[in-house]
Amino acid sequence: MTDLPRIITDNQSLFAHYQELQRGDIICGRVRLRPKEEYLLLDLSRRGIIGIPSFISQLCSRSKTFQARLYEWAMIPGTTVIYTIHDLLETVNLYGKDGIEEVVVKVDDKNGGLGIFRYRSIEEVYTQSALGQIPFPYVVQPLIEACRDLRIIALGDYWEAYERHNPDNFRNNLHCGGAARPVELTDEQRYLCTRAMAKNDFPYAHLDLLVTEDGRNFLTEINLRGGLRGARITPDDYQRRIKAIEKICCERAAAKRT
Repeated sequence: MTDLPRIITDNQSLFAHYQELQRGDIICGRVRLRPKEEYLLLDLSRRGIIGIPSFISQLCSRSKTFQARLYEWAMIPGTTVIYTIHDLLETVNLYGKDGIEEVVVKVDDKNGGLGIFRYRSIEEVYTQSALGQIPFPYVVQPLIEACRDLRIIALGDYWEAYERHNPDNFRNNLHCGGAARPVELTDEQRYLCTRAMAKNDFPYAHLDLLVTEDGRNFLTEINLRGGLRGARITPDDYQRRIKAIEKICCERAAAKRT
């Protein structure tokens, strides 16, 4: 091909020209979608349109349940996505067999620690779900006590990490009252983050790691964007780096087209 691809950089242009887009055209920047519009990302991908960031990374960032399905290999053993009461019954049996008691539930579309709930047993989760108090789908996983919560911001060659801690709440999120202190990542932690980003084409990311007392590292969340409270990077520098990464990715994609 020698014709230049169409490059879309804003939502208004995207939807004004949605039906005209062709294979190889590029959408640079996250697509702004309302709940239940996520299926448009599948259509764009099927048509061969290029997303920067990738459409799968954008979809992954919108759903904790999708993250749990894609990153089961990196998450706490026993992490399960519950779509129906039948899935939950199977998990009740599994957790009972493994002797798992306290659990954490993560509601699909809540952020900042507001959709995280702690239960004394999976049976409590079953009761609440059967009574319609927990909306499907959601993620359930064993509670790990005495762990550390790390937030990593990865922007090309810029990386920073800080530990979030709240002695008065099992939710360490800064939005829920936690405090932050800078930390240095180990080689293993950095490799886990790099691998998680590469798996689903994240050009940049906010990642959360849970570190157990015996030094095991588990991914708890990955997102294209996140809050900067507790980070050293300024909002202006953050936005500048995001734009620079997207520009480089866009130029590479356009060069492949021509």
